[in-house]
Amino acid sequence: MRSLTDRARRESGGSAAYEHLAATGDLDELAEVLTAPGQPLWARELAAFRLGVAGDRRAFESLVLFLNHRDPERCAAAAHALARLGDPRTARAAAALATNELRVAYALHPVRLLVDLRAPESVPALITTLQRRLRPHDPYRRVALACVEGLGALGDPRARPVLSEALAHPSLAEAAVHALARIPRQR
Repeated sequence: MRSLTDRARRESGGSAAYEHLAATGDLDELAEVLTAPGQPLWARELAAFRLGVAGDRRAFESLVLFLNHRDPERCAAAAHALARLGDPRTARAAAALATNELRVAYALHPVRLLVDLRAPESVPALITTLQRRLRPHDPYRRVALACVEGLGALGDPRARPVLSEALAHPSLAEAAVHALARIPRQR
């Protein structure tokens, strides 16, 4: 919350509008910011974040858009709020973003959110994303590493084959060893 409020304060120039949005407890007023025309990006993000952590599902669509933003700080704030929102659509949206090859450069936070959510969609999405990252010369190693670590944290035996493949990639091998060690052996 602090990094978001500091960034929003800077982007707003420390305006009275910022101070008001940061202080208001009126969820309807925050929700109105999401739909009102002409609102600056910092205001929409702050309102969506505050609604999300308050569990107000009116923030869902805006938070998903921020989760897929080119700015990693906005993605991280959206993932934090979505993890607390409690909306059943969140895992499906995060899985769609994590597996979208056209937006893979922005998949890091959706991958991490899927791990936090531990939803039925999490393991299949992480497996798919990691399989695609195991191609030679793939530039998205941070996304691949997040998938490896996440699959280890989730401990699902379905991840064993793709984690075994990751052992062949020097930048992923150590994390893959640790992830495989966390997955119970099937009997």
